[in-house]
Amino acid sequence: MPMSRKTPKSIDEYVKRFPADVRERLEKMRETIQKAAPDAVEAIAYQIPTFRLNGNLVHFAAFTHHIGFFPTSSGTLAFKEELAPYKWAKGSVQFPFEKPIPFGLVRRIVKFRLKENQAKKK
Repeated sequence: MPMSRKTPKSIDEYVKRFPADVRERLEKMRETIQKAAPDAVEAIAYQIPTFRLNGNLVHFAAFTHHIGFFPTSSGTLAFKEELAPYKWAKGSVQFPFEKPIPFGLVRRIVKFRLKENQAKKK
């Protein structure tokens, strides 16, 4: 789906590659993660948007038919019942374009990952 194969240097550069409807979803994901983890640092890792705080916190990306969210295996397993309506695997979940993204759930998962990473630091 992205127009360029070159690794983006920032989340802004990554988001700009997509059509308006996809950009809107990506920006809302970014905003949701920023609000849930205000001290996290934005980065690009694995060529996709990443938030870091005491290590990688979460990643997200656009694909042909969905937005991928990557909160690590602990982040998906802790919320597996709430993620049941979506296609998910250990460490990733797919939010299809034909359904609204559950931003409240995304926020809770980010906060869960934040606690994990803060505990790791101690």
